[in-house]
Amino acid sequence: MASKKSQKRDFHGMSYGEIQRANSKNRSKLKKEDQKWLKDNGYKNAGWDNVITLYRKVEEFLDEPRFEDMSLEELFLEADRIGNKYLTSEEIKEFNQQLSKEVAEIGELVDKQFPDTEIEVIDFSHKTAQKPQKKRNQKTYRTAKL
Repeated sequence: MASKKSQKRDFHGMSYGEIQRANSKNRSKLKKEDQKWLKDNGYKNAGWDNVITLYRKVEEFLDEPRFEDMSLEELFLEADRIGNKYLTSEEIKEFNQQLSKEVAEIGELVDKQFPDTEIEVIDFSHKTAQKPQKKRNQKTYRTAKL
């Protein structure tokens, strides 16, 4: 009686050993506290199911944004993106309209506080002393402040 050969299993086109190597390599990219968390929560690199769950968890850690490395602007954008998940499209549209209205009002106040009193005139009558360098289709103009 001939025994059937078991089908070779794979996960995302990787064999068991390849997944283990990928886990080891990717786990070393994580911060020490994340590595410790994986160990404390029983994620192991042995056993088919354990290897796959570890692979998924490590990928999750690598994919999540690192807030320590983000600028203040990026943090605000990320917070806005997360907040928008819980709003309907009508609420987002209403908020954006209100925001643009308030920004326009602030712009008007700034223009009133700091008016641009300097007039700028472009003089087309004289050619400039400098010749454009390899920019054949670009015109240059002199400006004179009054």
